[in-house]
Amino acid sequence: MKKIILLTLLTVLGTVGLHAQKFALIDMEYILKNIPAYEMANEQLNAISKKWQTEVEAVQQDAQNLYKKYQADLVFLSADMKTKREAEIVAKEQEAQELKRKYFGSDGELYKKRESLIRPVQDEIYNACKEISEAKGYMAIVDRASAMSIIYASPKIDISNEVLAKLGYSK
Repeated sequence: MKKIILLTLLTVLGTVGLHAQKFALIDMEYILKNIPAYEMANEQLNAISKKWQTEVEAVQQDAQNLYKKYQADLVFLSADMKTKREAEIVAKEQEAQELKRKYFGSDGELYKKRESLIRPVQDEIYNACKEISEAKGYMAIVDRASAMSIIYASPKIDISNEVLAKLGYSK
C-alpha cells in the first residue's frame, strides 16, 4: 500500500514539473527610445540639470575669486580682516556645497523632477507588460537591457514590439 501511495505521489509531482513555465523578454532601452514622451522628459531633465550645474559652478567660481583676492591682499590684511575674509570664503564654499546637495543630492530637486517626469512612462510600460503577461500566461518578463546574466535569448520570446503596440507606439 505504501508503495502505491509513494508511486502515485511521485507521478503527480512529476506531471506538475512537466508544465513548462513561459518567459518573455523585453528590451527596456529599445522601448524607451521609441516613446516620444520619454525622450522629451529626458531633454527636459538635461536642460534643467545644465541650468542648475551652471548655477552651482557660478557660486563655486565666486568662492575661488574670493580666495584669489584674499591671497593677493593677504600681506595688507590685519588679523581681523583675515579672519573675516576666511569666514566669507568658507561660507561661499558651503553655499556651493549646499546648492549642489539641494539640486543633485540623493533626495534633491533633480531626483524629484526625474521621478515626476519618468515615473508615469515607467508605470505605463509596467502595466502593459502585466496585461500582456496575464493574457499570454507568462510567469516572468525579464528586461534584456539590465539582466547581465542573460548570455543569449531567442528573439522569439522578445515582446518589446508587443509592449510598444500595447502602449500605442507600434513599429
